[in-house]
This record gives sequence, C-alpha cells and structure tokens, in this order.
Amino acid sequence: MREQFTSMLKTAMKAGDRRRVDTLRMITAALKDRDIEARGQGKEIANEDILALLQKMTKSRQESLAIYEKAGREDLAKQEREEIEIINEFLPSQMGDVEVAAAIKAAIAETGAASMKDMGKVVAILKTKYAGQMDFGKASGAVKAMLAG
Repeated sequence: MREQFTSMLKTAMKAGDRRRVDTLRMITAALKDRDIEARGQGKEIANEDILALLQKMTKSRQESLAIYEKAGREDLAKQEREEIEIINEFLPSQMGDVEVAAAIKAAIAETGAASMKDMGKVVAILKTKYAGQMDFGKASGAVKAMLAG
C-alpha cells in the first residue's frame, strides 16, 4: 500500500491536482507518525494497521463534515467530502448490514461465544478477517445485541 500512496502522489503532483496532493501527503504523514510510534514499541505496521488508520481518518473527516454542514460552511464541507472520497479509494468496499450480520453470526459460531464475556473474542475475529470492510463501532453494538439475546 505504501508504494501505491507514493505513486499516486507523484501522479497527482504531475497533474497539478492540489486536493489529491494535500490528502495523499496527509496520509503519508500520518503513516510516518504511526511508523515512528510502532518502531518505539519494536513493531512493524501491517496493511491491516494502515487500513485502520485510513478508516480513522475517514471517520474524523465525516465528523468534521457534519459540523461544517451544520454551521453552513459549504466551502469547508466540500473540502472534507473530497478528502473522504480520496481516502476511500484505498479502502476495500464496505460491507452492507446483511453481510455484517452474517459475518458476526459466523464469528460467534467460530468462537463458541455464549455471553457478553466472549464479546472481545468475537470482535477480535471480525477485526482480523474484515479489516477495513466494516465500521467496528457499529459492529460491536450488533455483537452486543446478538450476545445479549
């Protein structure tokens, strides 16, 4: 994925696409920060970690977008929408509600989860199998609901 960021940045710079250049630079800067943090812990960043970082960046922009729209700042809202669109190019397509529910049921069956105590196991399996493909905040709520009854 790192090479993809670099090559797309070069292409955007040649094309003079300012928004894409700025967004790709923001992604690479966040990735470098994450690399430095991981190096301090003796770890290496995997593609799943990069996907999680991109999801976090998208979520942050969606929150900002809502604030800007509420405040009537269409210029800033447009910028956030464009950044979200660019970041989403690197994320796998998101699973629908039906697919998420089926994945949760499969994870519950795989772990043999029977109560709320097993929720962490189920979410851990979902994160390893479906990194970047679902909103784990919503998925956690769905897992909780399924395990509760």
